[in-house]
Amino acid sequence: QINFVACQLFALLAAFWFRVYLGPSHASSAVRHAFATLFGIYFAVFCFGWYSIHLFVLVMMSYGIMNMASIPNIHRYSFVVAMGYLTLCHISRIYIFHYGILTTDFSGPLMIITQKITTLACQLHDGIGRQAEELTAEQNRLAVKTKPSLLEYLSYLLNFMSIIAGPCSNYKDYIAFIEGRHVHMKLLEVNWKQKGYDRLPDPSPTGAVMYKLCITLLSLVLFLTLTKNFPMAYIIDNEFLEKTSFLSRLGYLYVVTQAAKPKYYFAWTLADAINNAAGYGFSGVDEKGIFRWDLLSNLNIWNIETATSFKMYLENWNIQTAAWLKRVCYDRVPWYPTVLTFILSALWHGIYPGYYFTFLTGILITLAARAIRNNCRHYFLAPVPLKVVYDIVSWLVTQLAVCYTVAPFVMLAVEPTIKFYKSMYFHMHILSVLVLLVLPARPRAHSVRRPQNQVMQNSIKNK
Repeated sequence: QINFVACQLFALLAAFWFRVYLGPSHASSAVRHAFATLFGIYFAVFCFGWYSIHLFVLVMMSYGIMNMASIPNIHRYSFVVAMGYLTLCHISRIYIFHYGILTTDFSGPLMIITQKITTLACQLHDGIGRQAEELTAEQNRLAVKTKPSLLEYLSYLLNFMSIIAGPCSNYKDYIAFIEGRHVHMKLLEVNWKQKGYDRLPDPSPTGAVMYKLCITLLSLVLFLTLTKNFPMAYIIDNEFLEKTSFLSRLGYLYVVTQAAKPKYYFAWTLADAINNAAGYGFSGVDEKGIFRWDLLSNLNIWNIETATSFKMYLENWNIQTAAWLKRVCYDRVPWYPTVLTFILSALWHGIYPGYYFTFLTGILITLAARAIRNNCRHYFLAPVPLKVVYDIVSWLVTQLAVCYTVAPFVMLAVEPTIKFYKSMYFHMHILSVLVLLVLPARPRAHSVRRPQNQVMQNSIKNK
């Protein structure tokens, strides 16, 4: 943990230096790629020692696949090799280290690299192996038309801004950042002359970085004061279970889940700030004319804490991983996209049984929540007082459902998970099954999905 924090703080300083002294106007793309790669390799070796060899082995294996595999199969081979190697590493950590969380836990960076490898492979497949009319609008925008050089590939996967804690980004966005086109492309989406500007503004990330560092510091304080004082393990303590009522256990479950969040807020917000400090992460201008630096943000804390649906909560938690799951799985599988996406998410996280309890429970609750929303929500949109009551009840149920779902993710093992769910009388599982049995299913458009361009063309033909 000390190595992690030291590396990230040093990466923050390096990011400021990178933007000021190795900006696109001061250094060539090759120099920027080389610096980002070498520093990333150094951080990996410093933080993980000889375990970092796993990162480099997977990267070079995937580079070989990218150059030797046929374009129609490049995404399949890359996915199987990257996920297979990651899974083998997860298995070794359980059977060799017996559920221990290593100080030199290299699985985090390996998980991010796996995301990047599979993302690039899919986008290469879209750009070279498929016709434009077969792609959705987003796939068209992100499609990669030419294979990257070795330096570009290494820089994308191993750069110092994301080697330790991510996040995963799209290859085209990263290359545009290195070549100095990243901010310019986003600014061109706005009519600045209409706003009274004679030329394009030059947005600075300093304000966004300072704001995110304040969130990071607050998260660190909360982690040091709350997390250790409210351990998740206490919720299955025999004495606690004997002396507390069901409602008290629900309340404490919410408290310990809240106490577990600051470490994620800390790590992800700091990683976001590092990328912003290097000049990466500009996402455009909002309706108020404010420059936004949230292209790589992994969470929206306000939307998480005020979420009134399971879907809203998931969309604002680990955002870049959710985007990766959507691009490599949900948008590509022909059947059961929700189920397969949850299974892939569990496999990517590891093979601890608690992960599978969490994600399988998540499937059930997601389907039940969708059924309730589709069948009932429209009855509560008006008048305003009724809508307010509906939102409050939805918020409460959503927060408790999330706590119920993620508890095994923290407990990891089978025995404490079963003990926890027994203490909760499996109430969310039972309610979800009842909802799915009682409420009529309403088929969604994505059950048989077609590329957006094809749908538009068919619509025009029909007219």
